[in-house]
Amino acid sequence: MKFEDIISDIGGFGRFQKMIVIISFISRFTLPCHFLLNSFIASVPAHRCHVAARDDGGIFGNLSLADQLTVSIPLEEDGTRSSCRMYAEPQYHLLLNSSEEIQVPTLRCQDGWVYDNTTFKSTLATEWDLVCDQRSRSQATATIFFVGVMFGAVTFGSLSDRFGRRIMLLTSYLSGMLFALSSAFATSFLMFAVLRFLTGFCMTGIAIVSVVLCTVILDTLMAFSFHLNLYLKSCYIHSSRICVPVCPCHLHPGVEWVDVQHRKMVGIIESFSWTFGSIFFVPIAYLVTDWRWLIVSVTLPVLLGIFTWRWMPESARWLIANGKMEEAHMYLVKCAKMNGTEAFCQRLQPETLSSIVVSEKKDRVYSYLDLMRTPKMRRLCLCTGSLWLSVAIAFYGITFNISGFGLNIYLTQLLYSSAEVPGKLSIFFLLDRIGRKPTQVGMLTMLAVFLGINLVVPKDMSTLRTVVAIVGKGFAAASFGTIVLYSSELFPTVIRQNGMGYNSFMARIGVALAPLILLLDGVWKTLPQLVLFSSAVVAASVATQLSETRDRCLPETIEDVEGRQ
Repeated sequence: MKFEDIISDIGGFGRFQKMIVIISFISRFTLPCHFLLNSFIASVPAHRCHVAARDDGGIFGNLSLADQLTVSIPLEEDGTRSSCRMYAEPQYHLLLNSSEEIQVPTLRCQDGWVYDNTTFKSTLATEWDLVCDQRSRSQATATIFFVGVMFGAVTFGSLSDRFGRRIMLLTSYLSGMLFALSSAFATSFLMFAVLRFLTGFCMTGIAIVSVVLCTVILDTLMAFSFHLNLYLKSCYIHSSRICVPVCPCHLHPGVEWVDVQHRKMVGIIESFSWTFGSIFFVPIAYLVTDWRWLIVSVTLPVLLGIFTWRWMPESARWLIANGKMEEAHMYLVKCAKMNGTEAFCQRLQPETLSSIVVSEKKDRVYSYLDLMRTPKMRRLCLCTGSLWLSVAIAFYGITFNISGFGLNIYLTQLLYSSAEVPGKLSIFFLLDRIGRKPTQVGMLTMLAVFLGINLVVPKDMSTLRTVVAIVGKGFAAASFGTIVLYSSELFPTVIRQNGMGYNSFMARIGVALAPLILLLDGVWKTLPQLVLFSSAVVAASVATQLSETRDRCLPETIEDVEGRQ
C-alpha cells in the first residue's frame, strides 16, 4: 500500500486539505515583510551637518538658516550641500559671493546631523547616526539577517527531522516573534544586530518547516525562493515525463495531504503567498514610518499563525516513518471525517500503516563530497553553484535597490512585488513548451539586457530607469523560478538532496552579498549596477553549458551523469 492510495481514498482535496492550505498561507504572510524590512528601516534620508551649535551669541546666531548653511557647509560637485562635511570655521565671505571657489579646511560633522523626516519619522540611520562613514553599518543589517536565515535553515531542517514538523513550527513562531519584537526595542546598534540575526535564524524555520518535510541539514531551498519552489517541486513530482521516483516526504504540508491531481494547483496558490505578503507590506510601511513600530507591525501577524497552529496536522508521512502509527492513524481519520469519507476509516487500522512505503531506500549514504569526486559531477556543481549565486545577487540586488532611482520608494516596492506575478505565470507555460534550458537562458539574457539598459540611461531619467528595473525584476523572478526545477532535474536521484542543498547554500551567500554590493555606490555610482549586470551575464553564460532535461529520463546514479554524452 502506498500513501498516495490512502490520500485518494480519504479525499485528495477536501475540507481538510483546504484548511491546511489556508493555515499555511496565513503563516507565511509575515516572512516577506521581514525579508524586505531592511529596505525601509535602514533607509538613509537626506541629511546635513548640525550647525546650530556654532551659535556663540555673535554674528552666526543672527543669520537666517539659509545663510548659516552657506557659511558652514561646502558645496558638492553637483551643487548640493555636503551631507558629511562642514567648514572648520564659518566662511562669512561666502555671503557676499556664495559661488566663489576657495580651498578652505573642512572636517567631518562635529555635532551630529539634521535629517529630513518627510518620508520617515525615524530609521536606523537617524536613531544611531549611521550615515557617511557609518552608512555601511546600517545596510549591513540586511546581510546580518540573511546570515541568520542561512544558519536557521540548517538548524530547523535538522531539528524538524528529529522532533517533528508541528512542534518545530510552533517553536519558530514563538522564538521568531520574541526576537523580532525585542529588536524593535533595542537600545544600541550592536544589540539590534544580534537580535536581527536571531530573528532571521528563527523566522526561517516557518518557511523551512512548512515548506520542506523531510530535509537534512542544508537540503532546504533558500528562503527568498521558497515561494517559487512550492509550485516547481509540485510540477517536478507531478510530471509524467519524469522517470525517477521522488521521496514523497519532500513535500509541503499542504501538498503532502493533497492528491497528485491537485498538487500543481496547491503549489501555485502557496507560491503567491510571498507575492501577496510583499504587496501588502507596502501600505503597512507607508502608514508606519517609525522603524520600531514598523517591526512590531509586521511581526504581530505571527500571532495569527500561532492561533491557527492548533489546527495544523503533523506530517503523517513523518509519523509513519518514525513508527508513530497511532498518531498517524488519528490524523488520517480526522482527514477522512472532515472530507466526508468516514467509511474508509473502518478499513484503515494503525497496524496496516506499517506497510506503507514513504520513501525510497538507498544502497549507500552519499555525502557532499560525492558532488566533487568525479569530473562531470564536479563540473555540474561548479556550473549550478555559480548560477544560483549569480541569480541571487541579481535578483536581490534589484529588490533591495528601491531608492536607487530617485522615485517614491513605496510605489517602486509595490511595482517590484507585482512584477513577480507575470514572471511566475510565464514559466508555468514556457517550461514544458520550449524547455528548461531555453527558458533559463532566455530569462537571464533578458535580465542582463534590462540591467544593461539602466547602465546607459541617464541618471536624471528616473521614471524610465525605474520602469526598466521593474521589467528586469519580472525576468529575475522567472529565472529564479526556473533554476529551482532545472537544477533538481540535473542532479541524480541518489544525491539530489545534497546537490540542491549545496546550490541553496550558494544562493544564500548571494543574498547576503547583495546589500553589500549596493554600498559600492560610494566608490562609483554606477558600480553596483555594473556588478548586477555582470552577474546576469555570467549566469546566462553558465546556463548555456547545462544540458536540457525536458522530455528526458532523469539520472538516478552518479554513473548516469558520468556516462552521459
